[in-house]
Amino acid sequence: MFDYMALVLFAVICIVLMFGYPVALSLAGTALAFAGLGLGLDAMGIDANFDPAFLSALPNRLYGIMSNSTLLAVPLFVLMGVLLEKSKVAETLLDAMALLFGSLRGGLGISVTIVGMMLAASTGIVGATVVTMGLLSLPTMLKRGYSQSLATGTICATGTLGQIIPPSIALVLLGDVLSSAYQQAQLAMGIFSPKTVSVGDLFMGAIVPGLILVVLYIIYVATIAWLKPSAAPPADRDELMAELGHQGNLGTLLLKGLVPPIVLIIAVLGSILGGFATPTEASAVGAFGALVLALAYRKLDFATLKEVVRSTTHVTTMVFLILIGAALFSLVFRAYGGEELVVHLFDNMPGGVVGATIIVMLVIFLLGFILDFIEITFVVVPIVGPVLLAMGLDPIWLGIMIAINLQTSFLTPPFGFALFYLRGVAPDTVPTTAIYRGVIPFIVLQLGMLVALALVPELATWLPAQF
Repeated sequence: MFDYMALVLFAVICIVLMFGYPVALSLAGTALAFAGLGLGLDAMGIDANFDPAFLSALPNRLYGIMSNSTLLAVPLFVLMGVLLEKSKVAETLLDAMALLFGSLRGGLGISVTIVGMMLAASTGIVGATVVTMGLLSLPTMLKRGYSQSLATGTICATGTLGQIIPPSIALVLLGDVLSSAYQQAQLAMGIFSPKTVSVGDLFMGAIVPGLILVVLYIIYVATIAWLKPSAAPPADRDELMAELGHQGNLGTLLLKGLVPPIVLIIAVLGSILGGFATPTEASAVGAFGALVLALAYRKLDFATLKEVVRSTTHVTTMVFLILIGAALFSLVFRAYGGEELVVHLFDNMPGGVVGATIIVMLVIFLLGFILDFIEITFVVVPIVGPVLLAMGLDPIWLGIMIAINLQTSFLTPPFGFALFYLRGVAPDTVPTTAIYRGVIPFIVLQLGMLVALALVPELATWLPAQF
């Protein structure tokens, strides 16, 4: 009767989250309720298939979270992104790119894609990128005659690049979880000197697929502009410059807007790829560099700094509170024999490792409609990760597949998070159906990327192997 209590626990948590209760409290509260149920039934002499010994591991789990140096990258990368956003560095970058490409057919769309990539690399958070790009670029694109579907689709798609373009918060958290799952899988296979996978490995694995997606976006926008010029007309550079409120030499604006953010991103990624710094150390470089840029742009007063610190603290607190709740959920799930149950289900699944991988990807895709990437990373990946990795999957490849899968889920109507974020800042004159139509081609491109990764895993594994 109680053999499937672990799956019931998982289903109940999903239902509770759909009602909109705070994620961290939902995870911890539901797990505690099920733990209490198991202990109560055992006290009455009823075998609930619950092992209370797992709960004694909670203090060690919490200490492990507190002492995990990899997770220190989270607040620092968040600080870097918030500084670039609040100090108007991102706005200056977007203006510079719009002036550089705006006179071409589809130029504004191309500039939005490139800036979205850079902003995704600096913030790593889907909502922040979509809202920022929606507020800064959507009015200009619509005023210059862009079709509503192309403009909104481009902004939503580039906003989701925060899932895959390093240094991404999603990859930091996913890398930490996969590292534990990989070691757990190897121990289960009898390998007592397990190999490790780091956040830096995941960063390197994401670069090629991320850049391919950016190139595909640009090709799509350019193709639409060529086949249907009215959907993405060129803009007059002088008029655009006056509209954006810039005067003087274009070269000076480009130098001011383009070079500093690019140098900062190259410094962060270059230090990781070159082996000069760990992702945590590189995050400190990024945060300090963003602070210097904000001061150089003279956009950092006390009020802005206060807002930056408050926003960074809010996001960081949310992440770690969810992590604590997820740790408690994981222990209760395992106490009910959930790990063995998942292994049994996967072993009996038709298609072997391929069938199991497809099912997991489908479940993660559907959960992306109701859960944020943080919840999925902390709740779902620790359950399925060790089992899939024990079946022989490469951890870097699996991590990139999950990241792109979530990126696609966040973009898919009618529940995609990116659509809700843009709907919240888009003018009332832009119908929701236009947003839905606009993202469909980008969804097709991302699904194509998933298929390409499935057929050619080297797209994700080649670069880490070189380093």
